[in-house]
Amino acid sequence: VQLQASGGGLVQAGGSLRLSCLASGLTFRRFALGWFRQAPGKEREFVGGISWSQSTYYADSVKGRFTISRDDAKNTVYLQMNSLKPEDTAVYYCAADPRLSVVLSGNPQYWGQGTQVTVSS
Repeated sequence: VQLQASGGGLVQAGGSLRLSCLASGLTFRRFALGWFRQAPGKEREFVGGISWSQSTYYADSVKGRFTISRDDAKNTVYLQMNSLKPEDTAVYYCAADPRLSVVLSGNPQYWGQGTQVTVSS
């Protein structure tokens, strides 16, 4: 299984970015997916998750600003990030697990390599 995240970069506060994560080696439509992030000196935290049936879940810190979605035909999960803040600066990771509860608890089986998001003030 491979998860390849992309789309990170440098953006000014208030701007937007869309992260993508292409998965291979798994039956994508049967997996719950998630995005996590880790800022320097901080623990990794849950950002958003999506079930195989398209139910979505978000951390309070990003609710209303970030949107997670999936395209099963393309084996890809997305994270649309709007109204970005400097505190959103982190390495963002995509992850997958057959069980939604495991994704939401922060311990999915498969992880991508991470993509850096930097938000300048």
